[in-house]
Amino acid sequence: MSASSPSTPHAPQRHGLAALTLGAIGVVYGDIGTSPLYTVIEVFQPATGIALNARNITGAISTILWALMLVVTLKYIVLILRADNRGEGGGLALTALATKAVDSKPKLRRWLLLMGVFGATLFYGDSVITPAISVMGAIEGLEVVAPHLDRYVLPISLAVLLGLFLIQRFGTAAVGKVFGPVITLWFGVLAVSGVHQIAQQPEILAALNPLHAWEFLTERGWKLFAALGAIVLALTGAEALYADMGHFGRAPIRLAWGVLVFPALALNYMGQGALLMRDPTAIQNPFFRLFPEQLVLPAIVLAALAAVIASQAVISGAYSMTKQAIQLGFLPRMTVRYTSAREAGQIYVPAVNWALLAGVIGAVLLFRSSSALAGAYGIAVTLTMMITTVLTWFVIRDGWRLPKRLALPATVGFLVLDTLLVAGCAIKFLDGGWFPLALGLGLFVIMSTWARGRELLFSTIRRDGLELEPFIESLALGGAHRASRTAVYAVANVDTVPQAMLHNLKHNQVLHEANVIMTVVFQDRPFVPDEERIELSTLAPGFWRVTVHYGFMDQPDVPRALALCEPVSQGALRIPVFETSYFLSRETVVPTPGAGMANWRERLFATMTRNAGGVAEFFRLPDNAVVELGTRVQI
Repeated sequence: MSASSPSTPHAPQRHGLAALTLGAIGVVYGDIGTSPLYTVIEVFQPATGIALNARNITGAISTILWALMLVVTLKYIVLILRADNRGEGGGLALTALATKAVDSKPKLRRWLLLMGVFGATLFYGDSVITPAISVMGAIEGLEVVAPHLDRYVLPISLAVLLGLFLIQRFGTAAVGKVFGPVITLWFGVLAVSGVHQIAQQPEILAALNPLHAWEFLTERGWKLFAALGAIVLALTGAEALYADMGHFGRAPIRLAWGVLVFPALALNYMGQGALLMRDPTAIQNPFFRLFPEQLVLPAIVLAALAAVIASQAVISGAYSMTKQAIQLGFLPRMTVRYTSAREAGQIYVPAVNWALLAGVIGAVLLFRSSSALAGAYGIAVTLTMMITTVLTWFVIRDGWRLPKRLALPATVGFLVLDTLLVAGCAIKFLDGGWFPLALGLGLFVIMSTWARGRELLFSTIRRDGLELEPFIESLALGGAHRASRTAVYAVANVDTVPQAMLHNLKHNQVLHEANVIMTVVFQDRPFVPDEERIELSTLAPGFWRVTVHYGFMDQPDVPRALALCEPVSQGALRIPVFETSYFLSRETVVPTPGAGMANWRERLFATMTRNAGGVAEFFRLPDNAVVELGTRVQI
């Protein structure tokens, strides 16, 4: 059964193509849809060395249009959207596909896994920069209405961003209903305002000829990278096409891009070019100068709404990415709240919300304008694009088995393009590019330390633990009092005796009539259907081994999963809800010198384990049926 089918628990519900397309316009394209607010003005900043004349304006607009065609249309819409992991997309889903394709090469698999995780961490950098630059770019339109209002841009931007993060805990269900219509209106305004300017300066239509883009780039010399570093701002948000595929499906995303989004963006960028040809002074804010004076204020309000929606998309994406990372073992458990009873994808992660808020406020106060933030924007996105290209090569070559003569030219072409874009953004490293990279590297250290620490912890438990089956055989001889209830022992390794069981025998000298040794396994696919949820085997009279399987997009619910044991034919096991106790082992990690990790990483891992969310909340265990017993483990 496909994991994205409607009958799969927690899979996104599919509606009509029109409704899904409208939703995709609102969520998927909010980020790239606000790029016209700041892209053109950055192309002609003094740092790029591009003179503001008709030839350069035509060339720059042509480069933007063909960058959208090559990167978004050909790479993402045509190629990358085909690489779905059982209906799901995004960095971690693609990483799972790539590592599965090279499963027979352990060293390569490990490197691809680390690369994919690093790409995922860069998304958090984007989740900090996007709200800051989008909201500030919109509010800066006040300077067009009245230049003396510039001093209010920063406080108003901070107030809007603070409000955006404060309302996250209420969920996005109500706001989500207006996302599609508002962004559809936004793209309509982009198109109409662009057409109005093109009609007055039709010479800009020459930008549709790719030769103008080629001439513009080849004439730049070594300043080519400065130009690309600005033009790449038009591509930010392209990764969202793939990341949100699981919510809307491939067809609605493609339809929305081809019918509305790309035409509207193209018309608006050409409209800004036409305006600059007629009035070079409009470079102070070419987007808002597209509008007649009486319409500037409504345009600012609409732009602010679009910016908030674009920000909401990456914030929600950060929540989803965090949930996936937790379930794949790269982050400690955190509180995940579900804000909709009907849509499992609508979640709220308080720790991530407040961390993002701190990062966004820090970015606004540090850079203080959308132009300064543009220096920080792009490098995380382009590195993610490059990682996507590399991972896709292993999917299409080793997974799909496409002939090298087809796979190699496409991969090399996109890789060359990605490399140029990364280089264009890298020259802005000291101007702010360091900011998202620092965030990404810091998160990569945390995620890799957690994954390695868990590996060492489980290895130590296996090494020092008692083998389960001989231990159970010895218990069959009798000696321990039996309590008339069911005990479920949650463990990481089903082959060793649970520490909680040992403590129970040592301190309470009791066993239960029914003892279930349970482990939860998260697979590298998005969803696991109920018929594949449970593996059950009988170890001895009164003892069962149960393995519960989840996908990385599933919502763990252990009591519900264990209820599936009854119809399983391998062994008779009934787990009554009100007569079951859940015994959990809480390990206290003790860093020690020697092999494993550097001492500072072991201390970091120990700190994270102390502050990790509880197993009971994460697996939805009933509060009044959980017993926790602790043990100290040296790594």
